[in-house]
Amino acid sequence: MRALVVLPTYNEADNIVEVLDRVRTGAPAVDVLVVDDSSPDGTADIARRAGGELGQVDVLVRPVKAGLGQAYRAGFRLGMDRGYEVLVEMDSDLSHDPGALPELLNAVESGADLAIGSRYVPGGTIPHWPWHRRALSRYGNRYAGGVLGLMVRDSTSGYRAYRADMLAKIDLESVSADGYGFQIEMAYRVAGLGGRIVEVPISFVDRVRGTSKMSSRIVVEALALVTWWGVRDRLLRRDKREDR
Repeated sequence: MRALVVLPTYNEADNIVEVLDRVRTGAPAVDVLVVDDSSPDGTADIARRAGGELGQVDVLVRPVKAGLGQAYRAGFRLGMDRGYEVLVEMDSDLSHDPGALPELLNAVESGADLAIGSRYVPGGTIPHWPWHRRALSRYGNRYAGGVLGLMVRDSTSGYRAYRADMLAKIDLESVSADGYGFQIEMAYRVAGLGGRIVEVPISFVDRVRGTSKMSSRIVVEALALVTWWGVRDRLLRRDKREDR
């Protein structure tokens, strides 16, 4: 299956060459699309030069920094227009091991509509995380699963592979969340369409170089959105029962 790895970047000049090199080593057949939000540190130019040496790398530059969700949607649309059968999300800060790409791709080839690189299934790990961060992530995922009825242990994971046919069924323009919220919403949409979701164990590590883009605002936004989706859908189901 033709696969495209979508790498959103903003000020990842210190990491992008190593990420591209490791993707090419881990999954030589995949193509890569770097979606850069006009990084002032020259990430896009560095990616172009590295892509020229490695091959199968394209760079899409957006005019302003507009968030993770919009970057992925832009990459997905371009990938589907070009006929790719699998679209992969992966961070560009080396927190996601490109060596796990074959397992995610194999899961889709074996019938999954969404394969999630999961920290919370047997074999998944988060080395070096402090207990409070681990607890926030784990219980945030449990909250999302409980409120939305989502049978996924790691719905906030940003390392995942989608079958393009499933993405085509989702109205990407109506997916408005960013960060963790985007990941949860996309998994919820796939589940709502009856898609098969498989979790593949991964080891998640913190970035070594550069500055994290995640903030408390994004976490609060995700929890608020999950609560709203849960309330909204319960009301819709109640209204449908009353109309019968």
